Amino acid sequence: MHCHSFALAASSESIGSPSLWTASIAVLLALLVTDFLVTRGPHEVSLREAAGWSVFYLALPLGFGVFLWAAFGSAQALEFITGFVVEKSLSVDNLFVFMLLLAGFAVPAALQQRVLLYGIVGALVLRGILIAAGAALLQAGTWAFLVFGAILFATAIKILHEAVTGAAVDRDVAQLRSVRLLRWLMPVTDDYRGTQLIVREGGRRALTPLTVAVVAIFATDVVFAIDSVPAVYGITADPYLVFTTNAFALLGLRALYFVLHSALAKLTHLNHGLALILAFIGVKLVLHWAHGIWPAVPEVPTPISLAVIVLILAVVTLTSQRSRRRSEATTPGS
Repeated sequence: MHCHSFALAASSESIGSPSLWTASIAVLLALLVTDFLVTRGPHEVSLREAAGWSVFYLALPLGFGVFLWAAFGSAQALEFITGFVVEKSLSVDNLFVFMLLLAGFAVPAALQQRVLLYGIVGALVLRGILIAAGAALLQAGTWAFLVFGAILFATAIKILHEAVTGAAVDRDVAQLRSVRLLRWLMPVTDDYRGTQLIVREGGRRALTPLTVAVVAIFATDVVFAIDSVPAVYGITADPYLVFTTNAFALLGLRALYFVLHSALAKLTHLNHGLALILAFIGVKLVLHWAHGIWPAVPEVPTPISLAVIVLILAVVTLTSQRSRRRSEATTPGS
């Protein structure tokens, strides 16, 4: 009986009342509509524009955290902030792959933000489905934490392997299954047609390269979602908080891409740090499961989780900068 107590308690004590869910989804839709209006006229995003939107999408979750603190208490607010930091960290890793995809499909600079926005909308829908599935697993018993922990351990090993071998950099976007399937199902035009996804050419419908790029980004997010949703469930078992951390992290992804486009390449050790974060949360989940069976097993409090995650990110940022300086110093003519 005791081993099911946390899952059931988390479900019954969820702060996500129907009215709060409704209000949150309404705000989310309003923000997405605003983003679509902003990107309606294709244009190359300036650093100033991207920085402004990035500041807005960072201030938004901080304000939401203050609201949670005032309405529900410090525990929920801290879980949300910790989950948001985890999701934001993982979303930065997403940007590496997005850079490869946009370059691989030669997406014009004026259309890049539209591709990212379509991908983000698809990602939000997918995350919602996986979050609901995760909540159902937790209802079935705390053994679900072992499943989540195993996923995170496997992901950590995969990320670390790719970081060491450089396998992720060598991906050929043309070989993605989703891309090959689309091209097999329908013809694809040779050039972009503005923001159009489907056009009529030679008397039949054809996809534009924009559609193929969007589907490729969405397909890669399937993998990211399988990693990130269990990671946030390692911080909080409240589906509402899991959803809002994912939503806030994804909403600011488009603007963050253009701000960090050049800086991302300099964070050479970021994947090492993300692997450590996922492995740490995996340990946290296993300890939580064990605590439900053997109360003497310690759990990792949320404040400590936040401190460890921030410390790892700070360390990999510093080591990346040091590695880059060392590389520049040893390069002839630098």
